[in-house]
Amino acid sequence: MLSLSFLTVCGLRQNRSVKSMAKSSSLRIAGGLSSAETGDWPWQASLQYNNIHRCGATLISNTWLVSAAHCFRDMTHPEKWTATFGALLKPPSLKRSVKRIIIHENYLYPEHDYDIALVQLSKRVEFTSSVHRVCLPEPSQTFPYNIYAVITGWGALTNDGPAPNTLQEATVKLIDSETCNREEVYDGDITPRMLCAGYLEGGVDACQGDSGGPLVTPDSRLMWYLVGIVSWGDECGKPNKPGVYTRVTYFRDWITTKTGI
Repeated sequence: MLSLSFLTVCGLRQNRSVKSMAKSSSLRIAGGLSSAETGDWPWQASLQYNNIHRCGATLISNTWLVSAAHCFRDMTHPEKWTATFGALLKPPSLKRSVKRIIIHENYLYPEHDYDIALVQLSKRVEFTSSVHRVCLPEPSQTFPYNIYAVITGWGALTNDGPAPNTLQEATVKLIDSETCNREEVYDGDITPRMLCAGYLEGGVDACQGDSGGPLVTPDSRLMWYLVGIVSWGDECGKPNKPGVYTRVTYFRDWITTKTGI
C-alpha cells in the first residue's frame, strides 16, 4: 500500500515526521551541517550544466521540474543540461536529460522579480518512495507567517565556500513581507511575487548553489507543499537579510498554462 500511495499522492516522505523542526533550526545549509538521506526530500533535483551542479529544482510531475529563472542566464541550451535525483550529487540515483527550458516572460536579469523557470525532462521519471513529486499549492492557498518550513540544496555551506556532495537541509520561518520590506531589511525590494524566510538574527539561510531549490512545508496530513523557490538574498545568513524566495502561489496558474499541471 505504501508504494501505491507514493505513486498517486504528492508530497509524501519516507520519513514522515517533521524531525523536531524547531530544534533543528540551529542547523543550516549555510553555516552548519544537517545532511539529508535518500528519500528524505524525494522531489529535490540537481540541475547540472555540462555535468556540474548549478542549481536546485523541484519535481512537480513525471516530466516537469520547477526552478529559478536566474539559473539559466546565458545558458538556455537544453542539450547541455541534465537533472539528477537522490541525496548524493555523485553518484546520483537517477539522471535525465533536459528537453525544454521555459523562463518566465517577465523575468529580466539582473532583476529578481518573476524568478521562475520550468524544465521539461526528455524522459519521464517513474515515481518511487525516494523519487517523486511535491504538492503544488492552489493560487488561493495561504501559509501563515512564523510557521516552520524546510529548505534543501547542495549549495555552499559558507558564503562563497565549497559545495557538499550530500544534500543539506535547514529549517527556517516564513517572514511577512511588511517585516521584510523594512528599511533595515530589504527596504521595499520585496514584491508580491516574493516571499521571505529565515531568521532576522541571521545564521540559517540558503546559499550559492541552492538557487532554484524548494522551500516546503507540511500540511496537517504531513503532505509537503512547495511554498517557495530559492531566489536571492544578501550573501548567506547575515542578520536582517533572510532568504528571498519566489512565491509559488502567485505563479500557480502560470505553471498550469505552461505544463497542464
